[in-house]
Amino acid sequence: MQASEVSRVVAAAMSTASSLGLTADDAIVLHDSNKLTLRLLSCDVLARVAPVAHQVAWFELELAQRLAESGCPVAALEPRVEPRAYERDGFVVTLWTYYEPVAPGEVSPTDYANALQRLHAGMREVDVPTPHFTNRVEQAQQLVTDRDRTPALAGADRELLGDTLRSLRRVIDERGGAEQLLHGEPHPGNVLTTKNGLLFIDLETCCRGPVEFDLAHAPEEVGEHYPGVDQGLLRECRILVLAMITTWRWDRGDQLPNGRRLGTEWLSQIRAALDCKGLDTHG
Repeated sequence: MQASEVSRVVAAAMSTASSLGLTADDAIVLHDSNKLTLRLLSCDVLARVAPVAHQVAWFELELAQRLAESGCPVAALEPRVEPRAYERDGFVVTLWTYYEPVAPGEVSPTDYANALQRLHAGMREVDVPTPHFTNRVEQAQQLVTDRDRTPALAGADRELLGDTLRSLRRVIDERGGAEQLLHGEPHPGNVLTTKNGLLFIDLETCCRGPVEFDLAHAPEEVGEHYPGVDQGLLRECRILVLAMITTWRWDRGDQLPNGRRLGTEWLSQIRAALDCKGLDTHG
């Protein structure tokens, strides 16, 4: 979120909560990216706010409700208000249950894998229209080829990302393995450690594809504890996902702190991974 917009976002979230009878006299920014995540006090509500043009709130709300009803490990909506998306001052505000973090500590790969497996099991029971994972890869490919949106991306790096995205997208898609509804980005930043166990948040990235695509976003050790994983497919998915998130970092509109530094580091990791696996992305 642009720094100039943060105060407007906070005001939109607080006024929305107040209009619904919740006491919101302060706000703490918990996460800042394409949307702002806030803890509203003293009502202790989690507010997620995005520009109207960039949100898919209705989809996320419906899916979160259905998954929660199925017993999936997902964050719940705020029970004191109607579960809907609220528009205010050009932003869309959704309100969620705030979970007090448990004592800090490492999340065990086994617990992570078990929670993700439970999420996937519940997702197999939900029928909702979602894009295929290749649609998201295509978005990254379009960004790589758009020099106006990625002006700082050097020629060799642009070629590397383009070749990697194109080649691995084809290889993974042609495997023809089992596919299902996925979280889309179940990385540690989208996992809450609570007294109720691990809970997944940010369902707006859901897509269809192999479970290995989801596992590619998690720490490497998690894939070792998830049953039935195709380790070769997982390795390919890891490189593909790394190429995707590296591409986002070169978007001139990227707002991730230290994003450009990370993008440079990840380019080196992609080259090392391709060399290690002996993959030819020029085919």
